[in-house]
Amino acid sequence: MSGDAILPGATLGVLGGGQLGRMFALEAIRMGYTVWVLDADPMSPAGRIAHHHLQSPYDDDDALAALGNACDAVTTEFENVPAETVHRLHGLTRVAPGAKALEVAQDRRREKGLFAEAGVPTVTWAAINTPADVESAWQAVASPGILKTATLGYDGKGQVRCADKAELAAAFDSLGQVACVFERRVALASEVSVVVSRASTGQSVCLPVGENVHRDGILHTTRVPARVDAALQARARETAIELAVALDYCGVMAVEFFVTTDGELLANEIAPRPHNSGHYSQLGCAINQFELQVRAVCGLPLIESGLRQPTGMINLLGDLWVDGEPDWSALLALPGCELHMYGKQAARPGRKMGHVNVEAASETSLDSALERACGVLGLPYS
Repeated sequence: MSGDAILPGATLGVLGGGQLGRMFALEAIRMGYTVWVLDADPMSPAGRIAHHHLQSPYDDDDALAALGNACDAVTTEFENVPAETVHRLHGLTRVAPGAKALEVAQDRRREKGLFAEAGVPTVTWAAINTPADVESAWQAVASPGILKTATLGYDGKGQVRCADKAELAAAFDSLGQVACVFERRVALASEVSVVVSRASTGQSVCLPVGENVHRDGILHTTRVPARVDAALQARARETAIELAVALDYCGVMAVEFFVTTDGELLANEIAPRPHNSGHYSQLGCAINQFELQVRAVCGLPLIESGLRQPTGMINLLGDLWVDGEPDWSALLALPGCELHMYGKQAARPGRKMGHVNVEAASETSLDSALERACGVLGLPYS
């Protein structure tokens, strides 16, 4: 495996065929690369637009050999690609990010350990692996909190709020007594995130800090610039880079933070991939998160991309299709709106179907523009 830059004309592979893989593929194709996708779903969004779609599971030896031999570099589309798949591809081709980042992101206990080793503050938490751990976990957290499965939890799945020890024990039972973490609930002023891109050389750049609103555990909107002070934004960017260094990371990674009413910045979780909260960069930045992913994976120069104008993002979930197709004409009649659809065949509640990016001339007009776009779609703004 060479450390040389992988230039346009080469072939890039993606493990995973969802919307993040699709947007990476579209950016790579725009830049002149050939793209292969490995995903078992014949109708996967990324597979349908790739030059070559390997319709196989992640543990298929023949498919992995074909991918590794055909591609000059391979990246992952989401964190639940098995780490073993990445291990097996090493030696055949360049793979970024590496298996370590996936292993950490796939288990909240390892993730919390990463934060602790890097000296990054988090909410108070405790692991619960067996019913016997409930008592000690409640004593350690000493507050109402949220029980989360240690693995396979995302978009609010596998999470239960617990007001007391009895509720905590019942919640652990309801989750099947799988390994969990119990986190103290804190008073939040806001939630923010940083998308960092890091090359194998150690060069790192960050996109502007985004301010996020979640509904039912799923990201609803992101607005940039975030309405937090400059010192806190700088600390968030510095922390994201520190975590990327701790993982010896190569690629694009998002770090989500809580901002408490006391002004604390607490790391919540990492996502070793592009992130919904970075979609605004497709409109708001000269270089978006998917081009940064291509550049990092291929060993190309990373360029800092500031915000060109205030920009926001609205997630489009399958719930919007309950009463039929959304009114795209009304949405696209609004100035500054950019629609991105993921090519998914069936809309289901909670399923990410697309997103809208919205730009404005000022922060004040950005809020108005986001509110108008949400209103046309029948969504609340906040």
